[in-house]
Amino acid sequence: IEQKKQYSRAKLIKLTEKSPKRQEAICEYYHECGGCNLQHLQHDEQIVAKNTKLQELMQKQGIERCDMVEPIVGNDKGYRRRARISLMFNKQTNQLDFGFRKKQSKAIVNVRHCPVLVNELDQHLKSLYELLNSFKSKKQLGHVELVQADNGSVLLIRHLVDFNKTDHQALISYCEERDLILYLMPESDVLNHVHGEAPYYIIDGAKIYFTPKDFIQVNGDVNKKMVHQALSWLDLKENDTVLDLFCGLGNFSLPLAQKVQSVVGIEGVDEMVQRAQENAKSNKLSNVTFYQANLEESIDDQVWSRTKFTKILLDPARAGAAGVMETVAKLTPQTVVYVSCNPATLARDSQLLIQHGYKLTRLGMLDMFPHTGHLESMALFER
Repeated sequence: IEQKKQYSRAKLIKLTEKSPKRQEAICEYYHECGGCNLQHLQHDEQIVAKNTKLQELMQKQGIERCDMVEPIVGNDKGYRRRARISLMFNKQTNQLDFGFRKKQSKAIVNVRHCPVLVNELDQHLKSLYELLNSFKSKKQLGHVELVQADNGSVLLIRHLVDFNKTDHQALISYCEERDLILYLMPESDVLNHVHGEAPYYIIDGAKIYFTPKDFIQVNGDVNKKMVHQALSWLDLKENDTVLDLFCGLGNFSLPLAQKVQSVVGIEGVDEMVQRAQENAKSNKLSNVTFYQANLEESIDDQVWSRTKFTKILLDPARAGAAGVMETVAKLTPQTVVYVSCNPATLARDSQLLIQHGYKLTRLGMLDMFPHTGHLESMALFER
C-alpha cells in the first residue's frame, strides 16, 4: 500500500497458512492500539528475530562478527512502569476518550486494561477513567501520565484550566484512598507536586529520585540487569576514572561511583543535571560530578574533556552519538560500553571506534520493550 526508497508497507489481506510461531495476541485491543506491534509472534521468537536483526545491521556496516552474549530478558507481561494516556472529549458520546493512540492515527483506542503495564498501574485505568469523566472541566484535560516508582504509583494530569473546588477535592480524595503520588501540570513547563512523597527507584543500591517529566527506563527489571551487565563489562577497578555520556538522572553514574575512583556524568538537559547532582548528594557520593553539555556538538573545549578517563559508558537517544564519537576515541579509554536503543545508529557509530583502533568484543540484545519492534542493545569495545 506504500512504496518508499528503503522499505514498503503492506496490509495483510488473508492468512492462508498459519506459522507455528504465530500466537493469539495477549491484549484485546491489539489490532487497534498502536502501542504493541508484535503480539502475534511468540515472545521467544521475538527475541530470536531481534537478535538476528542486530547481527545483520552490524554485518551490513562491515563489522566483524563478535561474541554474541545471551540476551537480557524479563517478563513479557506487566513490565511497563510508565504510560502516557491520551484524553479527548468526544462530542458524540459526551464522554472522554481515554486510552492510547490507534495505529498510525491520532484517534484514541479506549482502554480499560493493558497487559504490558505493571499491575500497580493497570489497576487504576478503569477507576481513573470514571473519576476524570465525572469532572466538570473534563473538556479541558490534556493527558495523563502514570509512572510506577519503588515508593508508590505516580499520577500526573495535564489540565488546561484550573480544577474547580469539587473536582480538586475528588482528585485529592482519590489519591489519598489509593496512596497515589499526584502531580498537576497547568502549563507544559510547570509541574506542581500536590500529594505524596517524592518518587524514586533504587538501582544497585543507589536511590534515584525523579519527576514524572524525567526520562527513566520503561522496564525496571531489564534496567537493573542492564546496569549490572554494563558495570561487569567495564571490568571496574577502584582507581578507574569513568565518563558517563547521556547520563540522565544518574542511572549508570551513581552505581558506577560506588565502585571507582571518580565519575563524570554529562547530560544535555539542565534540569536532569541538577537532579542528578541532588541524587549524588542524597546518596552521599562525593566522587561523581555532573555537567550540562550539548552532546550533538563537539565537546573538545569542555574542561572535563581534558580529563584522562580509563573507561567510558554512553547511552544516547535514537539519533545515536555521532557528535561525540570523535572525542570518545581521542580520549583513548581502555574500554567503551555503548548502550543503544537504535541498532542502526549503533552500527554507524561503531565504525568510528573501530577506525581508531578499537575492537567490538561483545554484543548483546536487551529485551527492554517486549511485543514491540524497539530493539535495545549493548556493545563492548576494547583497545
